[in-house]
Amino acid sequence: MLEEKLHIPVMLREVIDYLALAPGKTIVDATAGTGGHSIEILKRITPGGRLIGIDRDENSLAVCRQRLEGCGGNYELLQANFADIDRVLEGLGIDRIDGIVFDLGISTFQMRDGARGFSFQQEGPLDMRMDQSSYISAYDLVNNLDEREISSMLWSFGQERWHNRIARLVVQERKNHPISTTGQLADLVVRAIPHRYRRSHYRIHPATRTFQAVRIAVNRELEILESSVRKAVGILKSGARICVISFHSLEDRVIKHTFRALKSEGLIDIITAKPMTPVASEVAANPSSRSSKFRAAERI
Repeated sequence: MLEEKLHIPVMLREVIDYLALAPGKTIVDATAGTGGHSIEILKRITPGGRLIGIDRDENSLAVCRQRLEGCGGNYELLQANFADIDRVLEGLGIDRIDGIVFDLGISTFQMRDGARGFSFQQEGPLDMRMDQSSYISAYDLVNNLDEREISSMLWSFGQERWHNRIARLVVQERKNHPISTTGQLADLVVRAIPHRYRRSHYRIHPATRTFQAVRIAVNRELEILESSVRKAVGILKSGARICVISFHSLEDRVIKHTFRALKSEGLIDIITAKPMTPVASEVAANPSSRSSKFRAAERI
């Protein structure tokens, strides 16, 4: 059933509270996904409000559209990269908004679709493109980057301790046959790590950091993050808020430094002195929320 595959919105209470939602407001969900946050936002800005939901993944947006149809209210859903948030809103005739939320990372809906190649837990093609019309896939990077480039990618985007060993084995293995599936890559990562460290060093599956690094590289996730947040702040009304949920330290670091820079420029007040984390009851109900961090700021 569809509901069983849907992504559970993370830190939903915090998003609702910190966006200070009210009827008549115009709110952007910059990562609409399957609509978990969007549905609750739309309920609270109706009547008179307007929700703009964007996402790179057309499959997720199709589900979001289906779910929002029964909610009423005024909304538009567009397939787009949040890096283009300024152009998206200009095309809709919107020059200022009352709030925006970014829920970064990958959704459960995407992870459970083996054909998308995001997860080592689902056998599938080595893809990992959020926008499936994009040219570069995980297959392209894994099979064409040289050993030094792969090693750098795994360390820079995954902070993988064994990046050199994994990169070396990737290059060795692909001489015999292309690395084309998630299972092949996951197995290769496990074999690259010294046996005595496979359990003691990793509280998570040994391939987790490698898959994270490749996904971030494929979708240029960190590359576009700072500029996207700056664009979002630029279109906020005075007193409007931006909320960002991140899922690993690299994302959170970018948000922290970007918020600090915007504050020093006199553009925002940071209203979460430290990142908020989900309460114990949320983690118990939705274990995938455990690594999430929430930051919010208000436009001056």
